[in-house]
Parts: sequence; structure tokens; C-alpha cells
Amino acid sequence: MSPALAAHLAGAIDTPRLLLEPLTGAHAAAFFPLLQEDALYEWISMTKPDSLGDLTEAWRRSEQRVSPDGLFAWLAWAVRRRSDGRIIGRVDAEIDAKPEATNLGYYFFSPFWGQGHASEAVAAASEQLIARGVRRLVATVTVGNLASARVLRKAGFEFTRILPANDVVRGRAVDDEEYVRLAPLRY
Repeated sequence: MSPALAAHLAGAIDTPRLLLEPLTGAHAAAFFPLLQEDALYEWISMTKPDSLGDLTEAWRRSEQRVSPDGLFAWLAWAVRRRSDGRIIGRVDAEIDAKPEATNLGYYFFSPFWGQGHASEAVAAASEQLIARGVRRLVATVTVGNLASARVLRKAGFEFTRILPANDVVRGRAVDDEEYVRLAPLRY
């Protein structure tokens, strides 16, 4: 995956209520305190960052948007609310050479749950990726995470299957639901 193609795929995205901007180390200061919230980790395998410095450095290393082995584009967007500029969440995607999004993920902070922001952001990121040539997008959610499954369905994804013991959340193996969104066929 070339850095130029990865940068093209990771461009900024505007929606009526949101700005999705390519995630950089500079975003870490706004994210760090929000990432300390326990509710965020109920359904996802991510762990709390140890320090602002560690988070900043990790996100700086990923600014080139390409995996260390060069096989994948690693895209990430900070989601900001237009009305007040507040950081409300993140959307990310791993793109292979086909190009397919083998893993589209997202999280939003609890003060912003239930307001349609996640659906809007995931749909916008998916549409941008499709417009830029990605043909298939795959996302998974932990079985039982009904809110996240609704986000994916609203963003045009369809349930495809259960993946047994696909992830580990808080030290426990969990089953995931897989959702897929295909680009429209072009003739």
C-alpha cells in the first residue's frame, strides 16, 4: 500500500453535523481524558492508554497511514462536532490491496451516544471509501452490542455471520457479529 494512496483514502470528511479529520498525534490531548471513561470499554477490546505521552507517540507513528509491513492502509479519523468543535469519537479502517476494508471500527464517547453521530460518521466514512475505490467493507461488533449493530445497519451494512471467539474483551473471549457493506456494481 503506497503512502500516497493511503493518504488519499484518509482524507477529511464533512457531514452536516460532523467533521472527520485524519487522526494525528496532536489529537491525543483531546482524546486522552475521554479515553479514561470505563463505559467505553464495555464492548470493545481496546485498553485505556497508560499516558498522554504514550498515546501521542503511538498516534504520531501512525500518521503515515501505512502498516509497518506496507500491506495495509491504516486509516483513522477524529470525529468532531461542527456546532462546538468538540471531539466526540473516532472511526478507523484497515484497507488491503484489493482494496477492501477488512476491519472498519469506531467508538464514541458516552455523552454523545444516542444522538445519531456514530451512524452519520460511519456512513460518511464508508461512502468516502467506496467513492475512492474500496469495493467491500467489513465490520464486527461483540454479540449483544445492539446499539453498535444498529449503527452499522443504518450505515448500509448487512449482517453476514457470527464469528465464534473472534475477540477478547476485558480478558474474556467473545463472539462477534460480522457486517458487510458492498460498493454498488458499476457497469
